[in-house]
Amino acid sequence: MFAYYLELALRSLKRNKLLTVLMVLAIAIGIGASMTTLTVMHLLSGDPLPGKSAHIYYPQVDPTPNNSNWQHKYPLPMMDYRSAVDLWSAHRADRQALVVQSPVKVSAPEVNRPPLMLTMLSTTSDFFPMFDVPFEYGAAWTPADGKDRAHVAVISSDLNDKLFGGKDSVGKSLRIRNSDVRIVGVLAPWRPHPLFYDAEGSITGNMSSTGYYGKPEDVFMPFFSSMEVNDGNFFQYTCWGGGPTVPGHLENAPCVWVALWVQLDSATKVADYRAFLTNYAQQQKVLGRFTHTETRMLDLMQWLDYEQVIPSNVKLQTWLAFAFLAICLFNMVGLLLAKFLRRSGEIGVRRALGASRRSVFAQCLTEAGLIGLIGGIGGWLLTLVGLWLVRRQQTPYSDLVHMDVSMFVVTFVLAVGVSLIAGALPALRASRVAPALQLKTL
Repeated sequence: MFAYYLELALRSLKRNKLLTVLMVLAIAIGIGASMTTLTVMHLLSGDPLPGKSAHIYYPQVDPTPNNSNWQHKYPLPMMDYRSAVDLWSAHRADRQALVVQSPVKVSAPEVNRPPLMLTMLSTTSDFFPMFDVPFEYGAAWTPADGKDRAHVAVISSDLNDKLFGGKDSVGKSLRIRNSDVRIVGVLAPWRPHPLFYDAEGSITGNMSSTGYYGKPEDVFMPFFSSMEVNDGNFFQYTCWGGGPTVPGHLENAPCVWVALWVQLDSATKVADYRAFLTNYAQQQKVLGRFTHTETRMLDLMQWLDYEQVIPSNVKLQTWLAFAFLAICLFNMVGLLLAKFLRRSGEIGVRRALGASRRSVFAQCLTEAGLIGLIGGIGGWLLTLVGLWLVRRQQTPYSDLVHMDVSMFVVTFVLAVGVSLIAGALPALRASRVAPALQLKTL
């Protein structure tokens, strides 16, 4: 029966070509606009660690004094050096990583090119396995390297291409500020989005950061080694009480500037770590170092949601695009209503020959769905054009934009779905045509 309805729908579309073109264009333009923004939203709001993000947590404590000018309901997004190192040193998590950003001047003694101003990430050895960071050459430094404050580094594939032509550079040297550092690993191309771990750069908005959708840092060094190499030249989120007493030395400064990420592989470990975090804050209050005992620990996706990582202009564009799709939908309702009611005589004959209201309704919906399918093809093509235009914009996430298989499927599901919704009322009206009245006027 469906094949018969499809044949009738094709005949009807051919018979009213102009009306068919108008309806197909309405669906195609609406789908193209909405799917362009929906695809961007889908890419920007994705899970950067599928299957693992539920085990990654971001603990927070509040070291600010009562007289601090910073008014906040929750603990600040970063921690002071002592708190972060205390929690890290307790080894209460399955894996844990200290994270902080800093600007550095980098050169390669073996390469004849000017020094580069880059961003370095200072972290601990668990960072790489915890966040599934891929390597092309070599490996991460060992915990012993971090403990011994070895002058070693991991570099990005981009930096390896610039300095060493993409060849294996493990064992070669970098000059970071005034220190020689040995390369122990080179990352494979790696671009998590959002750039979830980089809380400091995303929050401070410093000139080297492109927010949650920029590229990862080019140089990675052991946290404590970088304290020596970079001489305390790290980005600070906020300070109070005049800031560091000695410029560049932040270990005992009244500043928050270090992030800590932990991996907890069971619900019991999560509960234990929350209790540990609360006990630590209470202990520090007893010692007189804290005045607040509020703590918080969100998992990775909760943290990204709290930080509202999706750019506000993308959200606004998505709402506007779907509002435009709704307008196209209403236009299609009117066009289908006019089309179906114009065929009242034909429908009356079918009803007089024994066709049920359900059959007429199904035939009209089939025609609406076919229009949606054709419009979906046009909408898919317009979406590809829209994504190409997005990639030409100067935004941190423009190079990430592409249509994956799931969005391809959603394009056609949405096109057919809105067409069926638009066709429901006209099809219902057509199915209620009185056959006797229509036969009388023939």
